[in-house]
Amino acid sequence: MTEIPEHLLKRSKAAKAKADGAEPPADAPAAVPATTAAAVPAAAKAAVPATPEAPVVKPDTPVVAAYKARKKIPVWAMLTLSILPVWAFMYLRALTPGEVEAAGPLGVGTAAWATNCSGCHGADGGGVGSAYQLSDGNVWKTFPHIEDQLRWVLYGTKNYLDAGVQIYGNPEREGGAHVTGASGGQMPGWKGAITDAEILAAVCHTRYDLSDVERGEEFELWCSPESEIFAALEEGTTTLAMAHEAFADKGVLTIGDAPAAGTSAG
Repeated sequence: MTEIPEHLLKRSKAAKAKADGAEPPADAPAAVPATTAAAVPAAAKAAVPATPEAPVVKPDTPVVAAYKARKKIPVWAMLTLSILPVWAFMYLRALTPGEVEAAGPLGVGTAAWATNCSGCHGADGGGVGSAYQLSDGNVWKTFPHIEDQLRWVLYGTKNYLDAGVQIYGNPEREGGAHVTGASGGQMPGWKGAITDAEILAAVCHTRYDLSDVERGEEFELWCSPESEIFAALEEGTTTLAMAHEAFADKGVLTIGDAPAAGTSAG
């Protein structure tokens, strides 16, 4: 015979007493109330987030719609357009003719003149004070031969006076020959102060830049970028005093190592 647990017997008696309307025994266990769905607090239920309302989309205006519909410029095209100003600048620079720098004696002569000669004769050769004008062809009237001008620049007024040479340029000069020291000015002798190449370059500047005359045989021989005489002077293989010997086949007149009277144009 199976033994029934005591607590089950007590629960059975209590249920029977309740059915008969009697009070359940004091030691009967309390009935466990049934849990219903209604007994669950509302706060225990999981909160369901509210679904946001969809925003109302307004239709595009005609202007905006046209902007969105138009074709966009590709990135590569934007890059090309961005460098157009730079390209245009370089193109215009290429079309603009730049200043041509003189080469050879004229290039050197411009600097030599500005440093050593312009203080007395003026930047443009117009003459300052007692210094004679050399521009506008005047240098050609006084020195029809470049060798006479080179000799004068080499030795200057004092050496000419000491040597007793009265006419240092063309004795038949239009308007009268230039007499040594007559103007009151003193031409310094530049021999040893600057190089023979610089003396020739400065003389070339007066004859072909300041006077702007036609460039013929003399220019090619003495003052052109291809001048053999100028190259020899720069290299030190000859001097102005000895140029007539080094270039005897070119018809160079003697400059010499001392003052001498000038020669006429004939």
